[in-house]
Amino acid sequence: MAWVGTGAVWTLSSGILKGSPLRQTPRAAMMSHADSTLRFVQISDSHIGFDKPANTDVVATLRAAIATIKAAPDPPAFVLHTGDLTHLSKAAEFDTLQQVLSELSVPVFYVPGEHDVLEDDGRSYLERFGKGTHGAGWHSFDQGGVHFIGLVNVVNLKAGGLGTLGAEQLEWLQKDVRHLKSSVPIVVFAHIPLWSVYPEWGWGTDDSERALSYLRRFGSVSVLNGHIHQVMRKVEGHVTFHTAMSTAFPQPAPGTAPSPGPIKVADDRLRKVLGLSRMSFHSVNHPIAITDVPLEADTQAATVQEVVMDNFSFTPMTPSVPVGTTITWTNRDDVPHNVVSTEQKFKSPVLDTGEQFSRRFDAPGTYPYFCSIHPRMTGRIVVA
Repeated sequence: MAWVGTGAVWTLSSGILKGSPLRQTPRAAMMSHADSTLRFVQISDSHIGFDKPANTDVVATLRAAIATIKAAPDPPAFVLHTGDLTHLSKAAEFDTLQQVLSELSVPVFYVPGEHDVLEDDGRSYLERFGKGTHGAGWHSFDQGGVHFIGLVNVVNLKAGGLGTLGAEQLEWLQKDVRHLKSSVPIVVFAHIPLWSVYPEWGWGTDDSERALSYLRRFGSVSVLNGHIHQVMRKVEGHVTFHTAMSTAFPQPAPGTAPSPGPIKVADDRLRKVLGLSRMSFHSVNHPIAITDVPLEADTQAATVQEVVMDNFSFTPMTPSVPVGTTITWTNRDDVPHNVVSTEQKFKSPVLDTGEQFSRRFDAPGTYPYFCSIHPRMTGRIVVA
């Protein structure tokens, strides 16, 4: 399923990146100065100006994203928009996008999509969203001990549509990270994926390997992209790639249609495919765990949430999930653990490395649990 919708809340602490759906994010899932945890929101592919049957009101969809962000108990530190702000690069579209996002009380950082540079060599985009950036809009900033890098790979697209970064930007990137210690967590955000999702549709970046060569010495690298309007992921060593959902419309899975483009769903199902994805980056040695969550529950769709046991902890510690979700615990530690309900409602067998235990939660409530072998390991499942 290619979820589209309102964005995802990102949490980054000590190089550990997690994501959770805005609609179901508890108070602890936003910015907390007490635990020095950095959290932020990613939205992508708003396509302001699009009005075809797949979504005749993309402004309303984007406003739903903004309203969800604003409704959170505590604000995120900032928002990342990973491109295709507009559909045709028209001044009125940029104006509308600015007006909607101005409702946020936190900073927004941008990179352009190919739909944002269709006119005047991208000058309209740069005038509005590129102040203080380099070249076509690439830039970097630091926050909470994390180095963020916004790259632009939608200018001078090659035949076939593959993204390209170009020599000037690559030289800037090399210099930008040269002074950083390898222990510094890195988050890269760009529009087109920096890995070859499906080159036949232009879903990849031609010179991404050179960019990644400058980042491989870092112990924690997360690459966030948009463009393909669906969640996909890939892990290569310490580098985790993730493509985000759109706030405008879904696109087909790679190779399942003659070409990419908006998918029309039945009107009564639109809100069921407007959704978010939950990400858990447990450590640099484990792949990112992804759970897709629709804004409106579909009783025919099974929802699964993974909880990982690693470094004598449960991650995520307190997931918030809809009724009917199956929780699967996976032991990635080198020692055995188990899962025991504090209220004696469920209990797993002893789980050795790589073993799993699953339980479906069909009633709302809070379900505390712990590992009886290592009692300091505790967690909670919040079912709403």
